[in-house]
Amino acid sequence: MTENVKAKRHEELGLSDETVLEMYRTMLLARKIDERMWLLNRAGKIPFVISCQGQEAAQVGAAFALDRNKDYVLPYYRDMGVVLTFGMTAKDLMLSAFAKAEDPNSGGRQMPGHFGQKKNRIVTGSSPVTTQVPHAVGVALAGRMEGKDLVTFVTFGEGSSNQGDFHEGANFAGVHKLPVIFMCENNKYAISVPIEKQLACEKVSDRAIGYGMPGFTVDGNDPLEVYKAVKEAADRGRRGEGPTLIETISYRLTAHSSDDDDRAYRSREEVEEAKQKDPIYTFGLYLKEVGLLTDELEKQITNEIMQVVNEATDYAEKAPYADPESALKHVYAE
Repeated sequence: MTENVKAKRHEELGLSDETVLEMYRTMLLARKIDERMWLLNRAGKIPFVISCQGQEAAQVGAAFALDRNKDYVLPYYRDMGVVLTFGMTAKDLMLSAFAKAEDPNSGGRQMPGHFGQKKNRIVTGSSPVTTQVPHAVGVALAGRMEGKDLVTFVTFGEGSSNQGDFHEGANFAGVHKLPVIFMCENNKYAISVPIEKQLACEKVSDRAIGYGMPGFTVDGNDPLEVYKAVKEAADRGRRGEGPTLIETISYRLTAHSSDDDDRAYRSREEVEEAKQKDPIYTFGLYLKEVGLLTDELEKQITNEIMQVVNEATDYAEKAPYADPESALKHVYAE
């Protein structure tokens, strides 16, 4: 009985067996690239890592609910799962980590996590947090003015939901009923500041009503729940019913970045407890329970992914750096 109920979860959402396995594969690829980047950083080979670990389910579940041929994504710095789903490769991400000339995001000019790739409709972000939110609203407005059937999807952390950019963007989108999906990836900490010191309200989604849009809080460790929420939000946007605010609850399994020591503000017990809900493990368990993932297939997928990560690492490490003269490119009009 349990198996039948569980088997229906992805089928009820209209997701095929192949699609949910692809979601799992993308989540695992994001995790393995991220883990490799930490090793490279600790070996002194790359300067900086800002991690997606613990948030892959929300990122991949959401991105799979969008139209990769029409919609625009404006990711924040942790969104490796989003950009991989939208067409970035392990090689692209490693070129960025090594700051090489071929880095598609910025030609090695920006820190990792500043994702941008025109051909895949990934709109570049900036170092000050939350600037991507009004940009997403602008892209949605332009799409409407040009009569295009597109939705914009923008992500940010719960700390960003306290920034002026979020409130201005949400207000404008609400007033003009623009097809924007605001997704807050609540990982409980804005660097070292816990959620209870950031918000006076209970949930980030409580803020939606002030801007005339629906707000939902979902389990960010469950890619199917996130998929459902984002799919419904995208459908609303396409019907002209305006924006949606979605809050995904997960936990940041690593320090804020490779420059942060999280032992200063959270206990090891808290982190270990969160690891019991690791979405890579729990989603893998779901796929095993419904008979889609065997130990053998899991091993095969992991081996294939590690080969991709190894090849991407080798390629990026050997790739040339940009010429020093190119530093001023794209700064002034030419």
